[in-house]
Amino acid sequence: MSHDHGHHPHPDHQDGHHPHGLAHGQEGGRLARLRHRAGHLLVPHSHESADKLDAALESSSRGMRALWVSLAVLGVTAVAQAVIVVISGSVALLGDTVHNAADALTAVPLGIAFLLGRRAATRRFTYGYGRAEDLAGIVIVATIAASAVFAAWTAIDRLVDPREMQHLWVVAAAAVTGFIGNEWVARYRIRVGRQIGSAALVADGLHARTDGYTSLAVLLSAGGAALGWRLADPVVGLLITAAILLVLRDAAREIFRRVMDAVDPALVDAAETALRQVPGVREVGGLRLRWIGHRLRAEADIVIDGHLNVRAGHHIAVEAEHALLHAVPKLAAAVIHTDVEPDTGERDPHHLLAHHTAA
Repeated sequence: MSHDHGHHPHPDHQDGHHPHGLAHGQEGGRLARLRHRAGHLLVPHSHESADKLDAALESSSRGMRALWVSLAVLGVTAVAQAVIVVISGSVALLGDTVHNAADALTAVPLGIAFLLGRRAATRRFTYGYGRAEDLAGIVIVATIAASAVFAAWTAIDRLVDPREMQHLWVVAAAAVTGFIGNEWVARYRIRVGRQIGSAALVADGLHARTDGYTSLAVLLSAGGAALGWRLADPVVGLLITAAILLVLRDAAREIFRRVMDAVDPALVDAAETALRQVPGVREVGGLRLRWIGHRLRAEADIVIDGHLNVRAGHHIAVEAEHALLHAVPKLAAAVIHTDVEPDTGERDPHHLLAHHTAA
């Protein structure tokens, strides 16, 4: 028996399919209701489907703004660096410029994912299109990998065929410019990504931050060249390649976890604690959380008194979902399945399902 207020209104259930609803005559129930009412007075909010949709659209809009602003900043930074690459012939700066340009272009798949995520669920895509963000994350990882290959190839070529770096002070200035642009973008993307719950946007922000530090590494290249070390430029280019590979590892791990429906265990602990505090919930069975785009969905099994009527059981499940919405940030919907404690000598109510779950 399940309950979900995530995307549609809930009619009165009189067929016994959705047990919840307990008249709280006990002191604990009254105190719980008073706490909820006080919370609503202090922080007004709504759990209606329209309000959840508005919140999802607003988070996507914020993500889009973050992408466009950061794209503009990184685009200007990459163009400025590209001009200096042509003038100076620095392979380290070339590798950094290519990486910055690739980082700017990752806004494209993310933007498409945010736009897709706004589309309503369909009969085929019943959970909507939020997982498009995970696909965008895979594209980002592939882009990082391609930039690492290009940077390595260019650096090795320059090791084999060393060339003099020209206009060292201009190269140094370009490196500082790259650091400032990337660090600003990193802070902006990470902040917005964490606020809206987008792992792909956070990963892209961390990518930009590392790009900023690799830009500073170009300063070492210019410094080594100024001291007469001809191989400083390609060696620093290889160091930049190593830094890109570290970013690739972290980004791939982040996206892998999201694709595999990993969540922070602290969220699971918070959800379990909230459910156990709901009056009428005697035990919490299975509890599952998963990200769909930058919104969470929950499925929980709770045990209630088997002698309650349908309305009483329904009320408990509503309270359980309400508790989850307060306890778990970014939660869009919860499905609550109610189990009952079997009486002495009674068969397990789930015996009909046993042959479907057997290994």
